[in-house]
Amino acid sequence: MSNRSVISTPNAPAAIGTYSQAVKVGNTVYLSGQIALNPESMELVVGIEEQIHQVFKNLAAVAQAAGGNLCDIAKLNIFLTDLAHFPLVNEIMAQHFEEPYPARAAVGVAQLPKDADVEMDAVICLGD
Repeated sequence: MSNRSVISTPNAPAAIGTYSQAVKVGNTVYLSGQIALNPESMELVVGIEEQIHQVFKNLAAVAQAAGGNLCDIAKLNIFLTDLAHFPLVNEIMAQHFEEPYPARAAVGVAQLPKDADVEMDAVICLGD
């Protein structure tokens, strides 16, 4: 018997490919990559600062649908098309998280879906 379930919410962008917004296995939730799509219009928000905030909002919506929140994130992966934006990510992340912060990686990439400037995925560990 599998303890795997799919997490979905209309408060985050619908999947634009062959993936789920998140998959829960036991007390661990794997959140798919989120770009800065407005979940209502499915349009990319404009501006790097706005994109970073929108990605955190999208991750928060999926985390909430799974029964958690951003503070439950154990591992956060950040993908940026320009690593010069990394200090801005740190500044905005401090507005959405509190200590202890999650483990994190930041990777520079050539391109992201829909020409987004930032994408993030995460792993959440929920309590019993």
